[in-house]
Amino acid sequence: MRYLFKLTVLMILMSFRGNSQIKIHKIKEVVKLDFGVALDSLGVKGSVLIYDVKNKTNYSNNFAWTKIGVIPASTFKIPNSIIALESGVVDNDSAIFKWDGQKRRFKKWEEDLSFKKAFQVSCVPCYQEIARKVGVQRMKLYLKNLQYPGMVFDSLTVDEFWLKGESKISQLQQIEFLERFYFSKLPISTKTETIMKDIMIIEKTENYILSGKSGWGMRGDLDNGWLIGYLEKNNLVYFFATNIEMKDAKMESFPAIRMHVTKEAFKKLELIKN
Repeated sequence: MRYLFKLTVLMILMSFRGNSQIKIHKIKEVVKLDFGVALDSLGVKGSVLIYDVKNKTNYSNNFAWTKIGVIPASTFKIPNSIIALESGVVDNDSAIFKWDGQKRRFKKWEEDLSFKKAFQVSCVPCYQEIARKVGVQRMKLYLKNLQYPGMVFDSLTVDEFWLKGESKISQLQQIEFLERFYFSKLPISTKTETIMKDIMIIEKTENYILSGKSGWGMRGDLDNGWLIGYLEKNNLVYFFATNIEMKDAKMESFPAIRMHVTKEAFKKLELIKN
């Protein structure tokens, strides 16, 4: 019986090997040095990564950088929002987060905010409240089911692990997660997916729709900026993950640089115009 089992397995493997219909789509990597020129001109260092789904091609100025894991910062508001909706901690995009009247880091956080608005103004206290309500065990279970990697936390850090600590995610991992989300490959409800795709819209023009989330990690002297998401144009989708660090840029211009260098990269690929 053992021999027959081994023979059967061998025959199955051989049939796969000989089946010309089975194709493995390897993602090509194309180095775009002109992405790096835009970064240099604005006094930052890092990488812009764009994934062309149709042509199975990744474009970046620095593929080594795309594999480095760093703190997700507010880009974690994407999975955190999904978990909030799936767990019932938040009912819908109109759910209200009441301001407690305490001074907050940004004036735009000092008011009652809907869930949609809290996402769009990146209200850290609102999402810390979500994380505490979800709790450690549920947060870990949902992240496992979503296959969102690299998060390290316990009961003491459940409301800040995406902002500081040992949690890490790379640009490539960000795009892999976004791709599964966009193509409905995550184990979440249609309601959650619909709400998320709406609140993630950053810019809508006649030619394209840009969706995603920014993030800014601050660790001592290190400022690390994220912008991740996807560009929809002509019924095609292009995923992107930009990660940059301060070099010579001024602090007040750093947030805008993330968007600028990302758009410059899309222009280099002739996906958007000036």
